[in-house]
Amino acid sequence: MTGYTLTCPVCQRNFPDSYTLTCPFGCQGLIRTSYTARQIRIRNSPGIFRYIDWLPVTGSLPTRAEPVCYKSKGLAEALGLSDLWIVFSGYWPEKGAYAVSGSFKEFEAYPTVQRLFERARGIIQVSSAGNTGRAFAEVSARTGQPVIIVVPDAAQDRIFTTTPADHVMLITISGDYTDAISLGNMICTIPGVFPEGGAKNVARRDGMGTVMLAGTLAMGTLPDWYVQAVGSGTGGIAAYEASLRLIADGRFGNRMPRLLLFQNEPFIPMVKAWQERRREIRDEDMPDAAHAITQVYSDVLTNRTPPYGIAGGVFDTLVATNGIMGSVSSSVAQEAEKLFTSCEGIDLDPAAGVCVAGLIQAVRTGILRPDEKILLSITGGGYALGKQELPRFVKKPDYSVTKETPYEAISAGVQEWMKPYA
Repeated sequence: MTGYTLTCPVCQRNFPDSYTLTCPFGCQGLIRTSYTARQIRIRNSPGIFRYIDWLPVTGSLPTRAEPVCYKSKGLAEALGLSDLWIVFSGYWPEKGAYAVSGSFKEFEAYPTVQRLFERARGIIQVSSAGNTGRAFAEVSARTGQPVIIVVPDAAQDRIFTTTPADHVMLITISGDYTDAISLGNMICTIPGVFPEGGAKNVARRDGMGTVMLAGTLAMGTLPDWYVQAVGSGTGGIAAYEASLRLIADGRFGNRMPRLLLFQNEPFIPMVKAWQERRREIRDEDMPDAAHAITQVYSDVLTNRTPPYGIAGGVFDTLVATNGIMGSVSSSVAQEAEKLFTSCEGIDLDPAAGVCVAGLIQAVRTGILRPDEKILLSITGGGYALGKQELPRFVKKPDYSVTKETPYEAISAGVQEWMKPYA
């Protein structure tokens, strides 16, 4: 018994999982998991697999990585908030946080690889601006699962692990995250390689959804607001889907948390589309995108093709939660990061700095009331501590290519690397 089926939000039909990424009946929407367990029970399993009742897997992998939630004192006092809760995803052993990659992307990578072990066989391909690639490299290093990772040149140094990543093929490309995605899609046409799926992968979304589970269980009730910085918006979708399950559980309230999502100026395509209540993102929402991406503080928040308008995507999620999207500048994000570190005692990923800046802005503009229950999602941090305490193996690129490199040459190199795993 698998404990779940998959459901299409468009045709409402259920179907079994074979590492399925799209509706087998041809609908264009983000398929979801429907779990047998109506109420969540915390299991005696490692890390995020404590939430295995609501993960699309039947087994687990060894890990201590899971989100940790606590009630803020320092930042809450600085902002005049009486009910601010922080869910921390990163490396902070003092708080019980052991995501050694420093990012909540580990919560996506572990169930994805376990789902792959259970539902399919092959080599997965991951395109990343850095954090996702590092998380999948870490899980590959610990499990032996072969992974092909494509990142922009600028993200090369972000692919490090605590164990040598002997089963990772790392390809760097001149350009940005979108160029890495484009090359990754081409590589997935090679027989034996398939995409891990991104937002379409229920294991990734439900893995991220453990952030909402951890927060709600710590608070004893669903929050009034869920605050996060987003690039693709998949974390917001995951929080909404987890909230649907928590409401159906019956023990945590029946009011859907409102999503408060932020992007990093000047690259804010989803913000512009949402301000006009448009389902589609237009080219004019990303003027001179290549330059804008170079100006942000957190380039992991720069996705030109987010799951925004697709059924069940960011637009639908914002509508369903009466959500808000906003933006903050890079300088404000850096100042907010400093404030958080001084108040809470841990360093942040730049994306989390954007999130804290958004929180501050929302408090000052009156969007958030001082007495509301707020769940602040810190999606990465503890890098300085991890660098001191953990082994670090930087993965060197197997291939460095440009947008002009003939694809035939890249394909030949990938297929040669794949031979031991065929």
